[in-house]
Amino acid sequence: MQMLVSGTWQESTSGRTEEVTSPFDGHVVDVVPVATAKDALAALDRAEVGARIQRTLPAHARADILLRAAALADERAEDIAQTITAETGKPITEARGEAGRAGAIIRLAAYEGTQLYGDTLPLDANPGTGQDKIGFTLRQPCGIIVAITPFNYPSLLVLHKIAPALAAGNAVVLKPARTTPLTALKLAACFVDAGLAPEALSVVTGSGGELGDVLVSDPRVRKVSFTGSTATGTRIASIAGVKKLSLELGASCPVIILPDADIELAATAVAAGGYINAGQVCISVQRVLVDRRVEADFLDALVPMVKAIEVGDPTSASTRLGSLISTTEAERVERSIAAARDSGARVLTGGERSGAVLQPAVLADVDPASPFSQDELFGPAVAVSRADDLGAAIALANDSAYGLGAGIFTSDVAGAVRAMRQIDAGNVHINWTPLWRADLMPYGGLKGSGIGKEGIRSAVQEMTEEKTVVLHGRPW
Repeated sequence: MQMLVSGTWQESTSGRTEEVTSPFDGHVVDVVPVATAKDALAALDRAEVGARIQRTLPAHARADILLRAAALADERAEDIAQTITAETGKPITEARGEAGRAGAIIRLAAYEGTQLYGDTLPLDANPGTGQDKIGFTLRQPCGIIVAITPFNYPSLLVLHKIAPALAAGNAVVLKPARTTPLTALKLAACFVDAGLAPEALSVVTGSGGELGDVLVSDPRVRKVSFTGSTATGTRIASIAGVKKLSLELGASCPVIILPDADIELAATAVAAGGYINAGQVCISVQRVLVDRRVEADFLDALVPMVKAIEVGDPTSASTRLGSLISTTEAERVERSIAAARDSGARVLTGGERSGAVLQPAVLADVDPASPFSQDELFGPAVAVSRADDLGAAIALANDSAYGLGAGIFTSDVAGAVRAMRQIDAGNVHINWTPLWRADLMPYGGLKGSGIGKEGIRSAVQEMTEEKTVVLHGRPW
């Protein structure tokens, strides 16, 4: 499959290509170009033209294009889902759920792009100013936006960047994950076929290290939207220069379970929230902080549910857990589980590996200060640790470099209010895990989990800039 540069499907200027392979069985899914720095700069050159076109296009006209793209995404949802499964190893049922959201995300962005309201300013409230002046604010597109996306949700996370960017009147250069470029290219085709200005969207495939540095450091780029590791986000911040940044980074999400919780509900939620997409989710449940008085009951409920997760061929409708993105990643998670066990944790189930497939694991007696709790795992395993009470659980939840999502299970309103006030996370869920997201809600983290907000309305705001206009009359 070719990459997209300014409406043209083309090869790399170097002529180099690379295979996209299934992490489950290693078969070659397709071949894509390996773009060069020259290709990235060519995409930015054309994006300058695209930004001018997009800025002058009325919001209703941009919305019409996006609505046509949404209809195409709906029509092509099964093909997109099959592509997601092929290049990620994600179970087809999960892939269909992800692809099925594509059209809705684009439609939501189309609407929000038409709702760029400003504010009137009460300038006469300022001493020395009378009623001879009128002030108001206007929003306008940033211009050129660079979007860099990860492998784990190759449709969802691509659309959470490019759909609001285009809806707000920007041009976009997208660099998808090297392991999962095919979904991004098929989504881009929906916009191209819907009549988007050719210069408004480019998708370059290849090395993140080579292309990313060129794209994010270019002074013509006004906004960078990145989802990935904290280490890469830190590098982007160091080289980007003066521009707007949205960085959705790492996490180690905690879930608190109190004695008055519905234990069956909590176990069911954790058995889903820790293992969907093989745990390769920023808001996956990684740390369960359970009150010691109900720890045994919780584990008795959780472990059989995790053992019942069907692992295997991601193309089978009955499979709930397929492969990780690579054998290398599965080996890394396997080592992390072994290191935790060697440090005193009990492996109650799972942890066995075959290629890129890892059996879902539950570990108890995990030291909350251990790397298994503190470092982002990004794999199908959950660490269970004890807490003495709510205060201790909140302290453990906050004892992390990250702050993306958190959950608490309790029937006590006072405890829920205390948790939502005191837990340092960008998203706090009461009686559910952090692995829940509506496309319209603000989404982003605190501390090492990043800066800025996604979610379609928030993204549209962040992909525009506000300016103040003052109309000066004459005193009367």
